[in-house]
Amino acid sequence: MSFNLAVLAVAVLMLIIGAVIGFFVRKSAYENSLKQAGKSAESIITTAKKDAASAKKEALIEAREESHKYRQQQEDDLRERRKELQRQENRMLQREDTLDRKDSSLDQREHSLEKREEKIDSTEQKLENQQKEVISTLEKQQQKLEEIAGMTHEQARDFLLNQLNDELVQEKAQLIRASEESAQQDAKKKAKQLVVEAIQQSAADTVSESTVTTVALPNEEMKGRIIGREGRNIRTIESLTGIDVIIDDTPQAVALSGFDPIRREIARLTLEKLISDGRIHPGRIEEMVDKSRKEMDTRIRELGEQTVYDLGIHNMNPDLIKIVGRLNFRTSYGQNILSHSIEVAKIAGTMAAELGEDETLAKRAGLLHDIGKALDHEIEGSHVEIGVDVTTKYKEPKVVVNTIAASHGDVEPTSMIAMLVAAADAISAARPGARSESMENYIHRLEKLETIANSYDGVDHCYAIQAGREIRIMVKPDKISDNQSTILARKIKNQIEKELEYPGHIKVTVIRETRKIAYAK
Repeated sequence: MSFNLAVLAVAVLMLIIGAVIGFFVRKSAYENSLKQAGKSAESIITTAKKDAASAKKEALIEAREESHKYRQQQEDDLRERRKELQRQENRMLQREDTLDRKDSSLDQREHSLEKREEKIDSTEQKLENQQKEVISTLEKQQQKLEEIAGMTHEQARDFLLNQLNDELVQEKAQLIRASEESAQQDAKKKAKQLVVEAIQQSAADTVSESTVTTVALPNEEMKGRIIGREGRNIRTIESLTGIDVIIDDTPQAVALSGFDPIRREIARLTLEKLISDGRIHPGRIEEMVDKSRKEMDTRIRELGEQTVYDLGIHNMNPDLIKIVGRLNFRTSYGQNILSHSIEVAKIAGTMAAELGEDETLAKRAGLLHDIGKALDHEIEGSHVEIGVDVTTKYKEPKVVVNTIAASHGDVEPTSMIAMLVAAADAISAARPGARSESMENYIHRLEKLETIANSYDGVDHCYAIQAGREIRIMVKPDKISDNQSTILARKIKNQIEKELEYPGHIKVTVIRETRKIAYAK
């Protein structure tokens, strides 16, 4: 136990001795580091003072240089301003000299103007006096002229105006004749050949309008078989086709009557099939009607396809092609509408090619211009409205739609092709034999022509001739002069164009005849 305490005491003593030695060693090291730090700080301060002194000298030098430059610049600016002020002063002096000279010149002009005004005033006074003398002299001369001529001033004026009116009428008539002759010559040279060639290349046959189709029978016994027991066969045919079957005394023939050509054609095909087959009863009739309808649909489609192919028209909707085929079974004024449409298409195409327009588009518009007539039996509205709706539905070009809308003047044409198709339509309808006309319309046009001609003063009598395509007017020679005859013909022509609707042209001929008769005794 005493040994352990001794060891512990020695260890504690050693620790105390080590701590004292460490303290003194650390103190010596700290004092050395303080001395070195003081020396470094003094060195840094000395260096900083030297750097500050040199920086101060450099800053003073730069400030002196900047001050010198600024002073030099200000002196230069002052010199330039002095020069500019000197120049402005010189200009002001020049302007003062100029104004002085102008002032002197204006004074001189003012003085000369005053003199001129005095002269003008005196001249005006002299002119007024002379004018009064002239008026007095003219009044005296006018009185003498009235005494010599035996007419007053108003009578002389009326005489001169009448004479001048006669001269103007003569000149007007001459101008009308000259302009008409010039226009006719130019128009005939440019249009006659084109139109004639177009008609020659595209003239189509005319099909007469009819509402009755005749079917030949092999014998008279067939009439009874068509009628059937108690008329059941004929009633079945009429109810299924919508066509009246007329059986009369005509030998070996049956008439089919109806306004719809397609239904009438279906009835004809059905009757021919029944006659050929020999079995005629309601069931067989119904079967043949269905078969005839299918054949008719095929025939209509083939007609449309052949028409489009012949005209060289492509990319047309198949349903629209079928509607084109239906035109073959529509007529207008006795003219087959499909034949008419083909003719219009060819004429319009020929004229378009000559004028540098799209020939194919013109043919397309010409073919479809009456497409609404194929459906006007089934859809309400005019054929123009129906045609516009149909072509719009099947996405036809805008030119084609506008051509249909403008074909009867409902809207304004927006293209040259629309106007060409309208002209081709008029040509096709007006050519001889193209259309038949009802007697009522024919007589009405003749009466209207004669009424228009007789409504003018100086007309003795008139005659509508050439099936209403010419009106000949005899005038009274003592009331209508030759020059006035030319003006009268033009007035009647304008009124006919305004009040009448007619195909082609109407020629207006005014005849003035003067006869001198003497008797020898």
